[in-house]
Amino acid sequence: MMKNTSTRLVFDYWDKLRGDRSAPERGEIEPGALRHALADTFVLENEPIGPVFRLAGTRLCALTGHELRGRPFTALWPDVESQADMRRLVQTVMDESAGAVAGLSGETSTGLPIYLELILLPLRYRGRTHARVMGALSPALTPDWLGLDTVAGMRMISLRMLWPAAASRPSTPEPQRTAPPRLVVLPGGRA
Repeated sequence: MMKNTSTRLVFDYWDKLRGDRSAPERGEIEPGALRHALADTFVLENEPIGPVFRLAGTRLCALTGHELRGRPFTALWPDVESQADMRRLVQTVMDESAGAVAGLSGETSTGLPIYLELILLPLRYRGRTHARVMGALSPALTPDWLGLDTVAGMRMISLRMLWPAAASRPSTPEPQRTAPPRLVVLPGGRA
């Protein structure tokens, strides 16, 4: 499901916090609990112009080459079509209270390839839905060019939705046999 360590840590923490609810409250998020993924983590705020970075981790800012706080989330994508896709994806996460995991293919300003994983998870803010989204954007391995080069563009190459009903549905245990199986010999024979 999720390949990167940061993505799994963020999802596991979010899933534990939400319990039986569709999404946890923003106020329940404890940054210390995400310390191993904090550099890749962000929080988006739903604004009239679309999702805007409220907080962004240091490695995420280093990947893009600038502070992301206050910037539109869709600005990470170079073309208008990808920006519209990302805006719709964030809206779907909020509308459906569902998570999303995406594989991204990117390229640095000097032409080096990079593969990233993005996770988007809904948050409530003071009881309101459609207010915030928590996420992480991380490379599988920290690139050696970090701090010297930046990601110039990305495109989505895979997407998986994490529907709330599937995540919270308990698995059905297999029925237990009360007695060992018996061998039954039926009358008849070879003709």
